[in-house]
Order: sequence, then C-alpha cells, then structure tokens
Amino acid sequence: MDMEGIKAIAVFSGSSFGTHEGYKAAAEALGKEIARRSISLVYGGGYRGLMGTVAEAVHDNGGHVIGVLPESMNNDKVKLKSVETELHIVPGMHERKRMMYSLSQGFIALPGGIGTMEELCEIYTWRQLGMHGFNIGLLNTDGYWDPFISALDRGCSDGFISNEVRNLLIIEDNPAVLLDRIASERFEIPDKIS
Repeated sequence: MDMEGIKAIAVFSGSSFGTHEGYKAAAEALGKEIARRSISLVYGGGYRGLMGTVAEAVHDNGGHVIGVLPESMNNDKVKLKSVETELHIVPGMHERKRMMYSLSQGFIALPGGIGTMEELCEIYTWRQLGMHGFNIGLLNTDGYWDPFISALDRGCSDGFISNEVRNLLIIEDNPAVLLDRIASERFEIPDKIS
C-alpha cells in the first residue's frame, strides 16, 4: 500500500443517510481509514448525511478536513457543526467542483443522490478525456451502485463505452481495500477512446 502520491482525496456522498444503516457505517469506516492513512479529506463542506459522517469521522480520528462550500449553502441548515481544518467558501457549484478536483489526487463516490452521481460522472468523464490521471472509486455499499455498474456494462456491450474506460472505475464494498486499490492501481488509456 503506497499512499505517498495521494495527499488528499475527494469524497462525493449524499447529504442524507439513505434507508440502510450500512451506508452510515461504511461512511464512518471510510473516514477512519482516510485519517489513519494521513490523507486529507476534500468534501462538499456540509454536515448533513453521509457527507457529514465522513468528515466527522476524519476529524474525530485526527485527520485533516478540507470543506468547499458554495456561498448559497453557507448557512446553519447545511453547516451545523464545524469539523473542517480548512473551509473554502466559493461563489457557486461549478467553482466548488473545480476547487475540490484541483485539491485532490483521487476520488471516491459513496451512495448519494443526483449531485453525487453528477460529480462522479463529471470526474469520470474528465479521466476519460485525459484531463487528470487520478483513480476513481465507488464504495458499493449494499450494492447501491449495481444499477450504475450495469448501465456502464450495457454501454460497453452496445458500443458506447470502451472496455478501457469502463475499467478505469475501481469498485469495492470495503473502504480499506478500495483505498489500497486507488493508491496502487495504474491504468493506461489509449489516445482514442470512447
């Protein structure tokens, strides 16, 4: 396990807890692992749901937490308790994502809603286009991401997604194993990909 190249990792996750207790437990386990490995957490700056759970777990285990929050969400409904070592307030959602991406050397998506899926798809697209070379992981707790994975597989079989691009995504249900793979696996993608 070589985490040397990863100083900070961005985590995309829901601002609610979802319907399964396993989601919160997995978010806590991921936060503890991130702190244990001395990796900084980059996240969306909110305290609610899985987003807040990961940040609190990193903070409570002595880790460094970097929050990036849009000005419109800089209120007590979103940010009830401060766990950030650093907090950046940015003008809007585009700036939020841009800053989160620029601060990170790896990306993980936990279960979440439309915003989580949008962040995942954008950073995955950027990887496909060669705009960054960092690994992207899905923490597939309770099979949450199975329908998304099936859609990717259908895209491959129907000729819309190359196998090389499909295989860029690292999928695990164990936070420690996911972080190990993100740190160690290297992927080459051809010049012309779809």
